Amino acid sequence: MNINNFSNPLHLNKVKVNDNYFNEYLNLIKTVVIPYQYNALNDLIPGAPKSYCISNFIKASSVCSSLKAGIPVPVFPVDKWEYKETECSFNSFLGWCFQDTDAYKWIEAASYVLVNEKNDALKKQVDDLVDLICSAQLENGYLDTLYIINDRSKIFSNLKDRHELYCFGHLTEAAVAYYNSTGNNKLLNAAIRFADLICDYFGDNKNQGYPGHEIAESALVKLYYITRNEKYINQAELFIKRRGTKPYYFDIERCYNRTDNSIDYEYNQAHMPAVKQNEAVGHAVRGVYLYRGMAEIAKVKKDDCVFNACKNIWNNIVNKKLYITGGIGSTAVGEAFSFDYDLPNDLAYCETCASIGLAMFSRRMFEINPISSYFDVFEQALYNTVLASMGSDGKSFFYVNPLEVLPVASKKDERKNHVKTRRQKWFGCACCPPNLARFLSSIGEYCFSENSSTLFVNLYIGANAQFTNGCIDVQSNYLSSGNVILYVKPNKPFKLALRIPAWCDNFTINCDYEMINGYAVLSINKNTNVEISFDLKVKLIRCSNLVRANIGKVAVARGPVVYCAESIDNCENLQLLKINPNGDFVFNENGTIIADGFVEQPDESLYDEYKPVPLKKCKITLIPYNSWGNRGETEMSVYLRV
Repeated sequence: MNINNFSNPLHLNKVKVNDNYFNEYLNLIKTVVIPYQYNALNDLIPGAPKSYCISNFIKASSVCSSLKAGIPVPVFPVDKWEYKETECSFNSFLGWCFQDTDAYKWIEAASYVLVNEKNDALKKQVDDLVDLICSAQLENGYLDTLYIINDRSKIFSNLKDRHELYCFGHLTEAAVAYYNSTGNNKLLNAAIRFADLICDYFGDNKNQGYPGHEIAESALVKLYYITRNEKYINQAELFIKRRGTKPYYFDIERCYNRTDNSIDYEYNQAHMPAVKQNEAVGHAVRGVYLYRGMAEIAKVKKDDCVFNACKNIWNNIVNKKLYITGGIGSTAVGEAFSFDYDLPNDLAYCETCASIGLAMFSRRMFEINPISSYFDVFEQALYNTVLASMGSDGKSFFYVNPLEVLPVASKKDERKNHVKTRRQKWFGCACCPPNLARFLSSIGEYCFSENSSTLFVNLYIGANAQFTNGCIDVQSNYLSSGNVILYVKPNKPFKLALRIPAWCDNFTINCDYEMINGYAVLSINKNTNVEISFDLKVKLIRCSNLVRANIGKVAVARGPVVYCAESIDNCENLQLLKINPNGDFVFNENGTIIADGFVEQPDESLYDEYKPVPLKKCKITLIPYNSWGNRGETEMSVYLRV
């Protein structure tokens, strides 16, 4: 590990995105998504599943007031993942056990919007919600509405399943964003009080537990950066190094006596010590949140063992478990990673949160070792699965992001019930929509990284940025023409590193450069206009022949964007289409690709002696995968026969 390579992202207040492509998304987040999601958290969306999120904070606040006044409060069970109105008292906690996090992610997204825009109405909404949350905190710093409302005697009694430390993680990330954006430390102080309780309860020689659903590790690192209190980074390291050691803490918690040396808890990535893991297993979101935290610990602690484990896991994901769309988690059973090369298209889970977590993990790996492949994967997830998960209206969302959809199968085959043919207004378990909002509203923070000698341009998103050694203005037509101009004004000489994406076979730069780890590195000594042109062309992408689902098939991509076919543009039974690899591929200004191909004639005979199937020439219309499903219910397929 070369600490001279370490870099840090530019803070969001140093970056102003102004991009032909992303402005549309950022404006949608500000004007539609954040107001809509606020209403969803308040159960004000007709026809959508209830969130109960804000009502739980109101109940918890009332409990705290009663406790302070010495008024007895009722006790309810804390034995479920989801607490339904039909099964629970209305006075108890309702919704999923981790429902608090939706409010925290909403605050984080709104805080990022407020960094570069004055919006008094939004700020008041955030401030009011922060006041409510803080009023729901116990005097000892504990803050989780499930246990505060239902049974305070069971706090920290089921780390495996009940998500208290996961809720703390999102609280802390929201608190840091809110503080950085507004300067108001009220929520930050609440997070610090909870963190202090956690460190006191789980510290050295204390309770040996660790999170069932990871993210507290990253949150503690973030809290360390803002407070410089080393107990937070030490607690994060403790959580990681305890994980998977025997006797299993989750066995102890459940009073389970393991009489052999069997391995368990892959679902939680707690089956073996984290530093010995070399394969991504279990629940995909939990996994990438853990791996992100491990990378952050490796950087702060300069720990080669942890970093090497991260590298092995990252390579396993990217080389054997990653969909072309940047999706991960191929099975709905446990929302999990499956075995190597198991990438079914129609059964794919590919949770939105998982791709966001993969992007975050990749960014942290880059900060330790600046090689282009980390942001190649980031870009792959961003332009495909992440953007596909939100409808063009900003009011509908996919939780699951498959690569093939047949509407009748989603309705009649229970194995595919998780695959929705239309984006949903909201979800009872609604982790993905607010996660998407916080990720996209902070996209400027991922564009650039710097160390003492170098500014790295990682994403070609149009933006103005101030950095240690100067300022830069990026004018980007990256997706339309492949042309980018960077206007650079240095305060002193530095190196400018421009990522050359893996999809690009040919590029030109109007300055001398040296290729290092996939970056074109230029020496900047004076005001310089850097022009870079990436050769955008349509490509047919094949899978390894170990991916059984895609033998004889290809996907179509142009730059970082993967394309798909919808039946609304082509025909029913998309499996009858064949791409002509020697034909023409025409990219249109509206973003579609028209490809030469063939269509087989349907054959209703279930079995027959083999004979060549008649083919008819046709034009195949392909649209960006990130825009599928915006025109009603339709068949969709990323992979087509060739």
